[in-house]
Amino acid sequence: MMEAIINAESKTPREVNREIKSLAPNHDRIIVRNPNAMHYLGAGLTEDVELIIDGSAGYFAATMIHGPRVTIKGNGGWFPADNMTEGEVIIEGSAGDGAGQGIYGGTVVVRRDAGSRTGEIMKNGTIIIGGNSSFMTGRFMMGGRIVVLGDLAEDAGESIIRGKIYVRGEIKSLGKNAKVEGITPEEEDELRELLSGYGFDLEDDDYRAFRKIVPRSKRPFYGEESEEG
Repeated sequence: MMEAIINAESKTPREVNREIKSLAPNHDRIIVRNPNAMHYLGAGLTEDVELIIDGSAGYFAATMIHGPRVTIKGNGGWFPADNMTEGEVIIEGSAGDGAGQGIYGGTVVVRRDAGSRTGEIMKNGTIIIGGNSSFMTGRFMMGGRIVVLGDLAEDAGESIIRGKIYVRGEIKSLGKNAKVEGITPEEEDELRELLSGYGFDLEDDDYRAFRKIVPRSKRPFYGEESEEG
């Protein structure tokens, strides 16, 4: 395996990202040391490469990526994996607001808590939050799935259009156009496969506790809000 190490200390985000992109075509793994919560790390990366940020990252980490597997060993700032089209972003700590905002595909995993507006305007893909997710999770969600192992704060699923939000814990309140349903045995099996694949060790009772938030109406902004069917 070809591995490269970048020392980000005393460098600008532009310098680090330029170095990442120059190394990516000829390396399997790139490790960024001393990231010091630098913003925009890995932005726009399109190579099939493993990028390890050995510490915390700032705003817009791995924004607009297509293909790489990015691991942030610490916390992520606002909008990690923003507008990702393909790939994987794993945050070992917590994330700020807007985790997985606008993603078109791929998988985002936050092992601890996430801030507000997780998965806002996401179109497809998967987001897993190992702890709690703050207010307006799934706001204007257009597709894909969000899985929250902890609790959801206020206005969960605000103005959701399509997609599903699975939650194991409590839901403080629902947003406009959101409703709660039970999950099917098939969905329980899907969650079991997904979560165990990312190292989440849940008991059978935990899986049975999941519910899902889905849209009440496919056209919530035309006339009065009404439930489909």
